[in-house]
Amino acid sequence: MVPHLVTALSGPLLDLEEKILAATPAIERWFRLEWQEHTPPFYCSVDMRNAGYKLAPVDTNLFPGGFNMLATEMLPLSVQAAMAAIDKYCPDARNLLLIPEVTQRHPTYWQNVARLMQIFRQTGLHVRLGSLSPEVTAPTPIALPDGNMLVVEPLVRSPNGRRVGLKDFDPCTILLNNDLSAGIPDILQNIHEQSLLPPLHAGWALRRKSNHLNAYDEVCKKFGKLIGVDPWMLNPLHAKCDAVNFRTGEGYDCLAANIDTLLAKIKKKYKEYGMKEQKPFVIVKPDAGTYGTSILTIKDSSEIKDLTQAQRDKMIVIKDGKEVTDFIIQEGVPTFESIREAVAEPVVYMIDRYVVGGFYRIHAEKGIDQNLNAPGSQYVPLAFAQQHAVPDLKAKPGTAAPNRFYVYGVVARLALLAASLEMERTDPNPEVY
Repeated sequence: MVPHLVTALSGPLLDLEEKILAATPAIERWFRLEWQEHTPPFYCSVDMRNAGYKLAPVDTNLFPGGFNMLATEMLPLSVQAAMAAIDKYCPDARNLLLIPEVTQRHPTYWQNVARLMQIFRQTGLHVRLGSLSPEVTAPTPIALPDGNMLVVEPLVRSPNGRRVGLKDFDPCTILLNNDLSAGIPDILQNIHEQSLLPPLHAGWALRRKSNHLNAYDEVCKKFGKLIGVDPWMLNPLHAKCDAVNFRTGEGYDCLAANIDTLLAKIKKKYKEYGMKEQKPFVIVKPDAGTYGTSILTIKDSSEIKDLTQAQRDKMIVIKDGKEVTDFIIQEGVPTFESIREAVAEPVVYMIDRYVVGGFYRIHAEKGIDQNLNAPGSQYVPLAFAQQHAVPDLKAKPGTAAPNRFYVYGVVARLALLAASLEMERTDPNPEVY
């Protein structure tokens, strides 16, 4: 399914699609060369916005939690990609330990865990679940909506202190599906004999979105030069403010100044492309964290000083009760895609360097300039399958599902490459990367 593209401002994006399709051989060669120099994250999901005049990633998640939303026909591709990923770290792997989120109670999250276990079991691995929760002191069953059952078990450290596993299960590879928002637990530190994927510095205890956005700036400049497009077509402008306190108002001047600067730059770009009707806006969100929390849509810097108490409270604490003071200001990219009259945005999933599917996140109660990752959102699977691999070069721009999906896959892989650079540059132990 391809949503209706609700926009009269489609000219620049259709031109972008045309240029990407025309440059497909050069693009694929460029990616192959980049992956010889850089190691992709183990897995990744990218939230994107199709605004008609630009197509840009707005969030890159290194602990994706929606594998159950992928179309079932994408499973074989996921299994192949998982095999390639595991081979890099532990070619003789037999056992995989999967560590899920602790605070998740929603059944759909556990369906995601079940799908991940299914994928890795089909690669030939024994897969079991180990929990970081202090409440899990014995094998604990978790019922799934489809009637199946998962079992989470307490983690144990090996007698020599160098390995982590379960009571009778010694894994070669440990896969985190826990983004470490609550911090890095002691039991995961100083692991020397196993592959821990993603690495600890990929978790929100250490990771910062501003590092990713800076890396993405570089990737987009190189890619824009490669195919002859303005990098802005693929890249939201951004800025950063530290030491912001929404309780006291400290740091508001920094936010207001950066909001004014970004809005002026966006207006200039709108004028350059003749977009008189489009109104610029920015998104203020934490420099660390996920789950669509603590997000503001701002159209004028004066709004920062006029926030309600409820809005300020929302910006203070994120997942796992962590208080935040560092924020990024990101160019707002409206979504002009819709499904059944509800606004939609594509989310693309990758394992290693391969696109393995995705879905549309839709929300009937949100506007084109609002965060869709909120209660009430729904999901429509996106079957990339052959369409992604084989774009229809004879189709007119903007008319073919394979071409739309291929372009999504290209932009998602740009974010994946930026995440790779980000991980290299923030690695506390680069000599063992």
